[in-house]
Amino acid sequence: MIQLTRLNRAPLVLNSDLIEHIEITPDTVITLTSGQKLIVLEPAAEVVERVIAFRRSIFRGILNCPFSPPEPPELQPGPEPV
Repeated sequence: MIQLTRLNRAPLVLNSDLIEHIEITPDTVITLTSGQKLIVLEPAAEVVERVIAFRRSIFRGILNCPFSPPEPPELQPGPEPV
């Protein structure tokens, strides 16, 4: 989810998975997979940066999950050679 601002300055939290495409006109127009269009104050580049940051935060959480399975023995570091 990313936070954006509508033209009337009302905050909006958007599920970024629903973005189909973003148009750069004088305003930033986001078209969703449902066909709904949203016009926001943030420039298109900022919307893209927020989507990337959100997805990175999700994948960072998956990679650092304490419940992830252990590495296979062949990938674990072995004893130092003498």
